[in-house]
Amino acid sequence: QVQLVESGGGLVQAGDSLRLSCEVPRRTFETSTAAWFRQAPGREREFVAAIKWNGDTTYYADFAKGRFTISRNSAKNTVYLQMNWLKPEDTAVYHCAAGVPITSSIRTSRGYRHWGQGTQVTVSS
Repeated sequence: QVQLVESGGGLVQAGDSLRLSCEVPRRTFETSTAAWFRQAPGREREFVAAIKWNGDTTYYADFAKGRFTISRNSAKNTVYLQMNWLKPEDTAVYHCAAGVPITSSIRTSRGYRHWGQGTQVTVSS
């Protein structure tokens, strides 16, 4: 069982920033695409961002472009999601995921085999 561990969530005000972290076991980190998804109460889980195993290619949901940045640190086996200019509608549980999705599945949950438990992000207005 591959365990991903997220951290960095919290309660912030609109306009603030947060950086989420996800520790990934090394073997998985080196061979997987990593992604962030989020799920708000009463809503479907939705794609936020993804980064290929080599770090050369990133993908973003439209709402994340220009505000969120996904990155990875090979020395720490960690994937980050820097979130700036947070809005109340960004409130959700954010989940880290890892896997080997085909290109057409990168933005879908089914493309990822391994998941973290999630970290809560709450943005007040």
